[in-house]
Amino acid sequence: VQLVESGGGLVQAGGSLRLSCAASGSIFRINNMGWYRQAPGKQRELVATITSGGSTNFADSVKGRFTISRDNAKNTVYLQMNSLKPEDTAVYYCAAVPRGGKDPGYWGQGTQVTVSS
Repeated sequence: VQLVESGGGLVQAGGSLRLSCAASGSIFRINNMGWYRQAPGKQRELVATITSGGSTNFADSVKGRFTISRDNAKNTVYLQMNSLKPEDTAVYYCAAVPRGGKDPGYWGQGTQVTVSS
């Protein structure tokens, strides 16, 4: 399974970005998908997840500002980020959980999101 992210960049505080993650390869191996982020000097943290059925979960820090969606026909998951804050600055990683697993087993290469104040 390969995951390729796109859509990162530089945005001013209060702005919006949409990240995309395209999955390819042995897609049947994938169950839940999600987004994680890692800011400089900090541990990687969960941002949002979505199940194959569309159920979602969000970190408290992004609730009400971020949405996650999934297009199973395109094997793509999206992260819509609104009302961005400087503290959202991080490298964002797409992740996928293998069927039967609990933790991500596949990772994208990451895309940088920088929010200026």
